[in-house]
Amino acid sequence: MKARVKWIEGVAMMAESESGHALVMDGPPEFGGRNLGVRPMEMLLLGMGGCTQFDVMLILTRARQQVSDCVVELEAERAESDPKIFTRIHAHFIVTGHDLSERHVERAIKLSAEKYCSASIMLGASAAVTHDFEIRPA
Repeated sequence: MKARVKWIEGVAMMAESESGHALVMDGPPEFGGRNLGVRPMEMLLLGMGGCTQFDVMLILTRARQQVSDCVVELEAERAESDPKIFTRIHAHFIVTGHDLSERHVERAIKLSAEKYCSASIMLGASAAVTHDFEIRPA
């Protein structure tokens, strides 16, 4: 996997993925940013959310669960001093669908957290990563 990050101005950057997608990252005004895009550390957290949601949805689909929506709400804490790594990350899944099995949802989240989600497992090397979920009827 390859990626490219090009400086634009101040602390703004254009990030390009190997698959041909681009987005702007920027810093806060106190560091010269113009708030044009997400912060790089936010991207890490968003990436983890996307990675784990991908796994959970794939597992639930293969289990023939009738999911109509899945939201992952992430909350993270960072260290007070440099390097300000993530020290705690919590992922709360809100899974909506018809006749969803609590056992299947719990299993999908556990498999993602412990086996499949590269981002969660990698970030879990330095942060306490926890998960919970709620099921809503469609």
